[in-house]
Amino acid sequence: MAPNFIAQDTPTPTGMYLWKEGAPSALGDKDQDKPTLTPYLANSSKATGTAVVICPGGGYGGLAGHEGKDYALWLNEAGIHAFVLKYRLGSHGYRHPVMLGDAARAVRMVRARALEWKVNPQRIGIMGSSAGGHLASTLLTHFDTGATNSTDIIETKSSRPDFGILCYAVITMGKFTHQGSRNNLLGSPAPQNLIELLSNELQVTKQTPPVFLWHTVEDKAVSVENSLNFAIALRANDVPFDLHIYEKGRHGIGLANGHAWTKDCLFWLSERGLLNP
Repeated sequence: MAPNFIAQDTPTPTGMYLWKEGAPSALGDKDQDKPTLTPYLANSSKATGTAVVICPGGGYGGLAGHEGKDYALWLNEAGIHAFVLKYRLGSHGYRHPVMLGDAARAVRMVRARALEWKVNPQRIGIMGSSAGGHLASTLLTHFDTGATNSTDIIETKSSRPDFGILCYAVITMGKFTHQGSRNNLLGSPAPQNLIELLSNELQVTKQTPPVFLWHTVEDKAVSVENSLNFAIALRANDVPFDLHIYEKGRHGIGLANGHAWTKDCLFWLSERGLLNP
């Protein structure tokens, strides 16, 4: 259940195809083969110019609505433009690097259309929960500067997020992974080189963007060690971060019961100047 300030009956905006001429590596022409980005723009009276691309969770096998639209409406209340990503899934036959390509394209698209959406192109973050958190942490550690010679203006833009928000995220593909997410992302058995490449706690560098991350000790689906080990890697590389470990809370809690993480996250965003116009 989401907090009362979120209007659950708010109409869902129309999603935009990430690639108008069809997504690369598409396996068909169904809806599941067409990644989209759905914009939820904050009211102009409170808009800050900050934007967040949201990756819902679902084990790379589905997309959880309460970790997409609900987050978007919550961010809108804080003056943040939100963009919910519908990325391609392992349950439909897709494997890495397709999902990463979808997330990178989403960030590039927001940056390319920043003037139109009144977004500051240097204040574009990425947010994800559970397996969506894995996708977000993958882009945080596997971004690129863009293809400067491309005729597609979107592809010329950097895919580097300016900050990240990770909610009870799957981050490792190793010992503490969520097995279903790993199977859907990498197949089974997963190649060892990809297990290491997509264990994002191993891929942090000094260029990794600042991150807010939170988890609960009670989480029985995704071990808290995912967030702990990522924070250790951020610390080792002098990357700014805020880590919050709460004792109580089931996996997939989202915005339920006005959990303290929402206040802590907004405080962190404010401290970084991301809630100021």
